[in-house]
Amino acid sequence: MSTDKELSEAYNFGSYAGVGIPVGQSAETPLGHRSSGKESDDLVQRIHHQVLDSLQLEELNKLPEDRQRSEIRSVVERLIDNGNLPLNGSQRAQLTQDLLDEILGLGPLEKLLRDTSATDILVNGFNQVYVERKGRLEETQVHFRNDAHLMQIIQRIVAKVGRRVDQSSPIVDARLPDGSRVNAIVPPLSLRGPSLSIRRFGVIPLLLKDLLQFKALAPEMALFLEATVKARINILISGGTGSGKTTLLNTLSAFIPNTERIVSVEDAAELQLQQRHVVQLESRPPNIEGKGEVTLRDLVRNTLRMRPNRIIVGECRGPEAIDMLQAMNTGHEGSLTTLHANSPRDAISRLEMMLLMAGMDVPLQALREQIASAISLIIQVDRLPGGPRRVTSITEITGREKDTITIQEIFRFRQLGIDPTGIAFGQFEATGIRPQVMPRLETSGIQLPPDLFQERELMRA
Repeated sequence: MSTDKELSEAYNFGSYAGVGIPVGQSAETPLGHRSSGKESDDLVQRIHHQVLDSLQLEELNKLPEDRQRSEIRSVVERLIDNGNLPLNGSQRAQLTQDLLDEILGLGPLEKLLRDTSATDILVNGFNQVYVERKGRLEETQVHFRNDAHLMQIIQRIVAKVGRRVDQSSPIVDARLPDGSRVNAIVPPLSLRGPSLSIRRFGVIPLLLKDLLQFKALAPEMALFLEATVKARINILISGGTGSGKTTLLNTLSAFIPNTERIVSVEDAAELQLQQRHVVQLESRPPNIEGKGEVTLRDLVRNTLRMRPNRIIVGECRGPEAIDMLQAMNTGHEGSLTTLHANSPRDAISRLEMMLLMAGMDVPLQALREQIASAISLIIQVDRLPGGPRRVTSITEITGREKDTITIQEIFRFRQLGIDPTGIAFGQFEATGIRPQVMPRLETSGIQLPPDLFQERELMRA
């Protein structure tokens, strides 16, 4: 164990100006979070070891989190006092916070997780961390001590959701307590050390009014979508990575009445459903012996025995699509799902491929009939140049003619250009087509304005 004298010397060697800060660096820079702060990293690590030696971890884990923080804080402050470290108040607070993050949280990532403006956190290696803010990627000064430190944080994340990551299982999907999506990939698949991607979810789910404020869609489009959810129309949300599919799914699900039973199925649970009568199911990868796997398809099949009013599949990506469509066609109307595609027509093609992946000896014509009868609306969301996310199309599936599934566009977003800051702009439009689902809405007691679908420009964004 390091002595107090060693700790003091390590600190004074080059941590803070006046008391050892190198010229040009701020005293507010977090310890252990600078690419040139090896001495500060060492200090945090050494005190970290002393704190662990001073605590009874088994007893500590039995306490509530606020009590754990209080106990650790008092031990850290005592060690700092005993070491006679020349720290002012803000430096002591920063060192204490770093150690709390390291012991109870996710180490250097905690600073970024507290930053509500960071939507994505991308760790390319222990010494390279990027964040996305307002659609723009920027490199941060946050770093880990080494690959082993990063690997330790990854293990801490995946262990909380009962998963594992190692050389035999080098890819893992997980989630944070706030629902943020986590993907980790480690050697031997990742050639430059462990890699971690965190897709942030807000603590407070976005409501439709928030999407309107961000100009993600026009008010007329929002009114129509709210009506279709309440009228139990089956909806498919399509878009690329990071386009906002899950956010829109969360938003639309808020219109499902509290009187209905919802069963959600996901690979990594991230939906933030607000209703009380919700059952959330999550798939499970195989264990180290290759056994115990529970796939999305297994879960979708099981939902049919759970008496759901609505089934929500977080993301359709494989053979579970056939069971989802059959559920939509057998009394579970008003179900919702998402998939990756660049347009409504591409979404239909991808869905056909997923049905073929199910391995059923069924003609493609019959599969297309299944799609046309199960899904009524496709909502396309896209991330435009510069970062804005927009609902770019609301398209209705109208049936099938020979070997083609027929569709018609109800609303669309037309990009007009890119402004001087590099952000795309355009306008929302109504195409003038009255959707075929209108009788369903009217029989559900929903009345929409007669001019809602009149061909016109709705809003600039």
